[in-house]
Amino acid sequence: MDSLPAAGDPRYLKRRVKSCSLDVHPTEKALVVQYEVEATIVGELGDPVVGERKECQKMIRLKSLNAHTDTSSLARKVVEECRLIHPSKLREVEQLLFYLQNRKHSNDSQEKKRVSPRDFAPYAGVELDEEASINSIDEYVELLYEDVQEKIRGATLIFHLARNPDNLEELMQNEMALGALARVLREDWKQSVDLATTITHVFFCFSSFSQFHGLVTHFKIGALCMNIIEHELKRFDLWQEELQKKKKAYEESSENQNLKKEHEKSFRKYQSLLSKQEQLLKVALCLLLNLAEDTHTELKMRNKNIVHMLVKILDREDEELLLVVVSFLKKLSIFMENKNDMAETFAVEKLARLVPCEHEDLLSTTLRLLLNLSFDTLLRSQMVQAGLVPKLSSLLADEGQRQLSMCILYHISVDDRFKSMFADTDCIPQLMKMVFDSAEEKMDVELISLCINLAANKSNAQVICQGNGLKMLMKRAVKLKDVLVMKMIRNLSQHNGPTKSLFLDHVGDLAAQISEEEAEEFVIECLGTLANLTIADLDWALVLKEYNLVSYLKDRLKPGSAEDDLILEVVIMIGTVSMDDSCAAMLAKSGIIPALIELLNAQQKDDEFVCQIIYVFYQMVFNKTTRDVIVKDTQAPAYLIDLMHDNNAEIRKVCENTLDIIAEYDEEWGKKIQTEKFRWYNGQWLEMVENRLMDEAGEPFLYGEDGESFIGNADIMERPDLFYSADGIISADGAISPEFYTDFQNGELGPTGYMSSVSEHFVPADRPVSAYGFRPDEQFFYNYSTASRLPKKENRKMNE
Repeated sequence: MDSLPAAGDPRYLKRRVKSCSLDVHPTEKALVVQYEVEATIVGELGDPVVGERKECQKMIRLKSLNAHTDTSSLARKVVEECRLIHPSKLREVEQLLFYLQNRKHSNDSQEKKRVSPRDFAPYAGVELDEEASINSIDEYVELLYEDVQEKIRGATLIFHLARNPDNLEELMQNEMALGALARVLREDWKQSVDLATTITHVFFCFSSFSQFHGLVTHFKIGALCMNIIEHELKRFDLWQEELQKKKKAYEESSENQNLKKEHEKSFRKYQSLLSKQEQLLKVALCLLLNLAEDTHTELKMRNKNIVHMLVKILDREDEELLLVVVSFLKKLSIFMENKNDMAETFAVEKLARLVPCEHEDLLSTTLRLLLNLSFDTLLRSQMVQAGLVPKLSSLLADEGQRQLSMCILYHISVDDRFKSMFADTDCIPQLMKMVFDSAEEKMDVELISLCINLAANKSNAQVICQGNGLKMLMKRAVKLKDVLVMKMIRNLSQHNGPTKSLFLDHVGDLAAQISEEEAEEFVIECLGTLANLTIADLDWALVLKEYNLVSYLKDRLKPGSAEDDLILEVVIMIGTVSMDDSCAAMLAKSGIIPALIELLNAQQKDDEFVCQIIYVFYQMVFNKTTRDVIVKDTQAPAYLIDLMHDNNAEIRKVCENTLDIIAEYDEEWGKKIQTEKFRWYNGQWLEMVENRLMDEAGEPFLYGEDGESFIGNADIMERPDLFYSADGIISADGAISPEFYTDFQNGELGPTGYMSSVSEHFVPADRPVSAYGFRPDEQFFYNYSTASRLPKKENRKMNE
């Protein structure tokens, strides 16, 4: 372009702004105005002589913008003060301001630019009085063959060239220069820290670009950096050891001023050496971190104990060096082998001292590393032992670190043994405030997930429900039909004591949600919450009548009427309300028992369904009306007898307790149950005896000479000679004496006979509150954990 018109020149310069566009800044609260300037020089006759176009950008920062700002007024002010924006764009400006106002801060955690290793402040090197020139590269290379000071000067000049990325291509072509640098570094790095740091910085500039990694690898700079780091760490240990000796000598003889001065001099020297060493460590680690983009190269570093070195450096105080180390560990932590090395070296304990810290980038990187490590159970345990739970809880108030802290706390809360530790911190009150402040917005999944986990602990539940906590949660859940909040409420409802009593005020709200119109997921949580409310003061009969729940429960028992999760919750709900005798009678009259038996047939392979349905029977046999229906109108007892020998211990326990009650109240079924238990117990013993005798070779007493068994094809249960010969039980002819049954009915056999009295075995003093809450009574009849479930008689109709 020609020069601008001078004063008195008839030509003049004409500028015009064209094609203005608006956008928001990706991280800051600012508008970005992009426009094009057209500059034209107009001649004497008014004709354009020459012109040029240039794209420009202007940023309008909006520091005063907050949640309460009037965006319409602010938009008018922006348009008035910025002449680049045409008044016709007022509406667009207002929309952009509204977007900035409502952009979530949690997603703006990058608002302050994070510093990556490539973005560290460049190394200043040795002060020079001359300016480096790419044309003088050969002269700089010659300096590398002189003494140490000249080598430092030559390396520094080359480093100043390498700091400009435009020179890297040309420097890469000069293999003699790079070869000389690599040779000097390899031979003389121990002689001068400044020389080693400067040359390492030159290769660091190359390592900042992936296309030059092959060059750095060619000169084996990575392996050399590993040796340098290892040597410097050993040197650091020697410095500290020597300093401690002088400090100890000075403290033991405090009157000796010479020792004091010597210690002070050594300490000043130590600080100077430490500063230079940490600069060298920093650039060497940055170079290695860049090269670690290649996983094969990273594996080589791991084999040379890079993790142990990095963890050892975590004891330093230099925040920039710590940022490099933590960034490196974060990258390495995604591989299991490196994660295990960090666990062995107790890296978590050293990281814990950095939480919190003033350096925001270091704090954020440390939290990201801890988040990676928190997926491991052992490392989570180390985090708790290092006292990270209260520290992370305090960071919830920091908007920039809240998301990371919450994720780590969520992983810690997964383990039941750590849940109770949250009750003694300010974590729960802060979480509840965030939940209530979210109003009708969709809650962050990390926030509600952490709350759900914490609600599963009794101490935490009491803190959550303090004041109007439960009331506010119920209000939000019912109003927004929030499944996750209702899941949290369900966890709260499982704790006995004052927490469960608070739910008495909300039974109606929960029961009102159980209908076909509501979403199944939401209804499942409401049913589960109600099923947990085993409260003595709760009138279940009134609840069932007022909200017409009996018909809903019965309809949902039909196989295939809904998802299995919903049907299972219905069964559990029926088990809870059946504890009330009046409710049990109401359910029996409605025909729910046959529906349960039909469901039992359909779900006989699902242990959870089987256990919960049998538990309903257990609750119902306490009431005469429902007991008569179960015993006289169905074949449920026969099915229970089959399930007495199930593989699942809980199912066996529920069956046994239910059958004991049936046997106590119904004489006919009592005899059948007793006979079955007797046959099962003795059948197991006889089978064991027979198998043992058959396995003993050369024993002729069981088989004849022709190999035929002495008992032939007779039923082994008809062999009275194999029974125990207890006095008064087996007579001379093998028949069981009548006195046996008399003694049995009177409960006189006790543990010396085959059976014990049913009334002694189970005394229904207090019903359990769930299918898994039975008293751990001894099993008198048998205790065979290897018994398999008997084949189901699928053709049997249980309700006949």
